[in-house]
Amino acid sequence: MSNPMEQFEIKKLIPINIGEYDISFSNSSLCMILSAVSVILIFSLCLRKRQMIPTISQSIPESLYEFIYGLIKDNIGKEGLKYFSFIFSLFLFIAMGNLLGLFPYSFTFTSHLAAVGALSVLSLLFNICVGIKKKKWGYLRTFMPRGIPWPLAPLIIPIETISLMSKPFSLTVRLVANMTVGHIMLKIIAGFIAALGIAGVVPLLFDGCLIAFEAFIAILQAYIYTILSCIYLSDALHYH
Repeated sequence: MSNPMEQFEIKKLIPINIGEYDISFSNSSLCMILSAVSVILIFSLCLRKRQMIPTISQSIPESLYEFIYGLIKDNIGKEGLKYFSFIFSLFLFIAMGNLLGLFPYSFTFTSHLAAVGALSVLSLLFNICVGIKKKKWGYLRTFMPRGIPWPLAPLIIPIETISLMSKPFSLTVRLVANMTVGHIMLKIIAGFIAALGIAGVVPLLFDGCLIAFEAFIAILQAYIYTILSCIYLSDALHYH
């Protein structure tokens, strides 16, 4: 039985080194590009013949649009709709990355701390920029909410700073852990299929059910990541 952790190894496809820095194009980079391109192609195909009464294919992107629209409106308010493009792109990119990782010989970049962590830090920086743009210097109230006595500032400010900086960590760990555990289970059960021969039909059926469940988890984790991003963006816009 092969090592179930081998599927998470990053492999260099095009070695690129600039001085001491290794910026090689890897299987992770390739799958990120494939995820973005897949979303663009799917939406282009589904919307190539738009009609007033939508077809089944047209209903797919429209339903996703309405879903994220409602998600933003419920968690941020109408003020958050101006950031719809960012939230919508975030959801689609993560969801497609999770789903592509279920295909044989693919690579799940959402199972790596570096990839998801970078995306989470980008989301945090985006929230900070939005908060500063709206509140200017008033954004500093994020670290010292109104109503708290100033003598408590040495205690409250570090706590609020840690709370802010932990947001990318909470986004990253939840997604990475779920993707990693699910794919390890799939790999282990797949190993039994080959080892048992004809009797492997039982784990094969179970693995098929598990793949369907993992597809559901892939969408669910993209939803959780997106809704948490909306909540954090709401904090940046409405923090008092």
